[in-house]
Amino acid sequence: MERTNSSRSSEFVAVLAVAVLLLSAVAVPVAAVSVAEEDVPSDAEVGTQVSATITLNELYQNPQLEQWRLSGETDLQNVTWTMVYYDQTGAKVSQESIDGQNVTGGSISASDGVSEVEVTITGTVPAVEEYTYDPEEEFTFAALSQTREGGSSSEIDSWATHHYTADSQDAREAIDAAGSALDDVSNEDAQGDYESAVDAYEAGNFDNAVTLAERAEEKANSAEQSQQTTQLILMAVGGLLVVGLLVGGVLYWRSQQDSYDKLG
Repeated sequence: MERTNSSRSSEFVAVLAVAVLLLSAVAVPVAAVSVAEEDVPSDAEVGTQVSATITLNELYQNPQLEQWRLSGETDLQNVTWTMVYYDQTGAKVSQESIDGQNVTGGSISASDGVSEVEVTITGTVPAVEEYTYDPEEEFTFAALSQTREGGSSSEIDSWATHHYTADSQDAREAIDAAGSALDDVSNEDAQGDYESAVDAYEAGNFDNAVTLAERAEEKANSAEQSQQTTQLILMAVGGLLVVGLLVGGVLYWRSQQDSYDKLG
């Protein structure tokens, strides 16, 4: 007996449902811990000591976990993590400090009444391994994960910070200024110097990058000024033409009037 289309469709739906269940079983769990507050610097100079504070709450939401550990990673050097655990009233339950770029804190447990964790990361900004103008150079300031019993973990969130040296920042600012000047005018010479400045920046030749960027900005400003001067001249010429036409019209009208008077 031939199988009907409806029976084939039913079997397909059943197979699809089983596949979805299997995928759900092996899917990587997603952390449901919330970031309540964050104070992470967006920029930092290489070699300086910086600090950030991140507060986590909703610690036992989906997936339903009564106990887990907080793990952290960072590119900061000479780094210390301070984790302060609070209960629902805001009272401190416990506190710990751990050194290292990769750390795992103590147990976060509902039975201990912990409802909020404040994480403070303090360390030294690392050197820039490779300079890139766009996108700007960044390092991982912090990456926090929820680690379960048995070793599985899922990322809560991560934060990246732009790092720079005094020389690289001077070069970046010079290139930024040149780029702004080029936004208002089209000039091949200025554009060429601008692109060369970016290349010099990414090669770490910051003095040359500043020189090229300043030259590009000067050429762009000069081209814009020349363009404005040309526009003013054209406007003046246009004005003179209008005046000339008006004067010519008046003279023609008068000549016509004189001719009419003589004929009369």
